[in-house]
Amino acid sequence: MFGLGWPEVAIIAIVAILIFGPKKIPELGSVLGKSLRGFKEEMKNSDDETKLEHEER
Repeated sequence: MFGLGWPEVAIIAIVAILIFGPKKIPELGSVLGKSLRGFKEEMKNSDDETKLEHEER
C-alpha cells in the first residue's frame, strides 16, 4: 500500500482522528470514495471516447 507499513498507517490514522475527530472520519471516507469512483468513471469514459475516435478514422 504505497510502500507504507502497518506502523505508518496506524500513525496516519491516529493523526487523522486527532485532527478531524472520530465523528468526521466516516464522512470524509465517504466523500473520498465518491470522488475516486467518479474519477475512475471519467477515466473509463475518456478511454471509450478515444477508442471511438480511432475507429472513426
